[in-house]
Amino acid sequence: MDSPEHTPEPPDAPPQIGIEVIKDHLKRLPAKPGVYRMFGRDQELLYVGKAKSLKARVANYAQMGGHTQRIALMISLTASMEFVVTETETEALLLEANLIKRLKPRFNILLRDDKSFPYILIKRTHEAPQIVKYRGAKKKEGDYFGPFANASAVNQTLDTLQKAFLLRTCEDSVYAARSRPCVLHQIKRCAAPCVGLISPENYTALADQAADFLRGKAVDLQTRLAAEMDAASDAMDFETAATLRDRIRALSVVRASQSINPDGLEEADVFALALEGGQSCVQVYFIRGGQNWGTRAYYPRHEKDAAPAAILSAFLVQFYDTRPPPRLVLTNHMPDQATLIADALELRASHKVEIRAAQRGTKRDLLIHAERNAKEALTRKQAETASQQKLLADLAKELDLPAPPKRIEIYDNSHIQGTNAVGGMVVAGPDGFMKSQYRKFNIKDETLTPGDDYGMMREVMRRRFSRLKKEATSAGKPIADLETYPDLVLIDGGAGQLSAVLEALASIDLSDKDLTLVSIAKGPDRNAGRETFFRPGKAPFRMPANAPVLYYLQRLRDEAHRWAIGAHRAKRSQDIKKSPLDDIAGIGPARKKALLHRFGSAKAVGLAKLSDIASVDGVNQALAERIYGHFHNS
Repeated sequence: MDSPEHTPEPPDAPPQIGIEVIKDHLKRLPAKPGVYRMFGRDQELLYVGKAKSLKARVANYAQMGGHTQRIALMISLTASMEFVVTETETEALLLEANLIKRLKPRFNILLRDDKSFPYILIKRTHEAPQIVKYRGAKKKEGDYFGPFANASAVNQTLDTLQKAFLLRTCEDSVYAARSRPCVLHQIKRCAAPCVGLISPENYTALADQAADFLRGKAVDLQTRLAAEMDAASDAMDFETAATLRDRIRALSVVRASQSINPDGLEEADVFALALEGGQSCVQVYFIRGGQNWGTRAYYPRHEKDAAPAAILSAFLVQFYDTRPPPRLVLTNHMPDQATLIADALELRASHKVEIRAAQRGTKRDLLIHAERNAKEALTRKQAETASQQKLLADLAKELDLPAPPKRIEIYDNSHIQGTNAVGGMVVAGPDGFMKSQYRKFNIKDETLTPGDDYGMMREVMRRRFSRLKKEATSAGKPIADLETYPDLVLIDGGAGQLSAVLEALASIDLSDKDLTLVSIAKGPDRNAGRETFFRPGKAPFRMPANAPVLYYLQRLRDEAHRWAIGAHRAKRSQDIKKSPLDDIAGIGPARKKALLHRFGSAKAVGLAKLSDIASVDGVNQALAERIYGHFHNS
């Protein structure tokens, strides 16, 4: 019997999708560890996974039936796959976590609100160590203590350390320019090493004591200070004894104010998961030096049928992707592949890491406390989410939107008479404010008239949406299909600001048909309920003074105002710290300090005679002429 003739596939046949695509890739896959990625038709990343054997893992997807509804949907949408082979499964796990955090696939469990944690840094690059709050890579020389769960936990500890140890927080440039003690010394928050009111040796001893306290040696330190206080009292040095007494009290207060100080637990991270109604909360405690350094709640994104062990497994790997793990990780549910995760963390940390679900004792009590807080936080979050969804539905009805907005962008500007001008963008959605999406724009157009609010708004909107257009072009999709494309744009201002926005959009070939634009003009008093709303091509309108939607819009506007003012103040403070002397070549901290000691201020240096400048220690004739010329444009 003749074999049937093979009919070539017509060129316009639809591409394979689903199990057919997976089976096709399966033929060429090795039985080695690695990471795989699954893409939809439009190259949307659906899922990132790792496997001990790529061939065996992908073979599971090629089987008919036996999948959860979520996995079945993911398989049906798969149009292509990509693979990376690794040496070990541990390497695959680390690569998978990095890709998930960076690319945020649709079907993966995602850690949200991944802001870096603050540390306390005692900088040792100066003769007088400085204590500061610090974020970022540990590149500066000094002692790092952390992580702290949030900025408020750091600020509270810093405040206590200043009271107890009188360490400076000023920048080196400010320190070098001091000629007399600052207000912090007057309120007994700094020992004033800048003007020699404490010897370098004694000041370094204070910094060492602060480091001992942060390392968990508080009890030994307090005992030592108590002995010194008694000795000072016996010697009738009552001023020193009173200083030591105040230091002991401050240290006692910071330990007493912490809600949890577990006995016998020096260093650990505690993770407690609460799961209800398809949503979850992971409460994280940081224990360092036997002290509680704050807590933070996370709300991972996952499918409703996700299991606790799977959620914690994905959460832990992503959580430690860019953070050093402690030696002990406590969880209220053992995560999937806990041994593999511990191996991966050890590879990154260069020390042994244990993942444990404690069953008794202090550690179990700590987990119970954390789980109780996770449940309470999740209950509050669900109540807020329900309220937020109703608000967004009412907002859509009020503004005649086709659906409740998923992404709202709010814009405002801040400046003082045109100086240090900054534009601010905040973002809100169904889960509230999306702070990781906030942006600030330093106004760069030098042709703008100082204080030109309309010109600033034009620049901000032009830069924001030009960038979005480039992202859409590089992704090969319409701009409205981007995740970061707003459903609603709110502008703090009136009809003038709205016109400026329309001009900016027209200059980049966008219009009010591409965006839903609303500007909010403040009434006679902020939040008085007399705001006027402007929309392109529509008459201005107001909302009822007691309408919940109006309150919500006021909150959005005020958050944008707060963010813009904060960015402006930060920029202005940087300018204030900068001295005109910093712009002159050949002037370092020592010469700058000598000039300020002699003349009192940079302005006075500019008014001084050339001969007077040349008479300052360390300033020769050539440098004096350069300084004089800098202030006299010669």
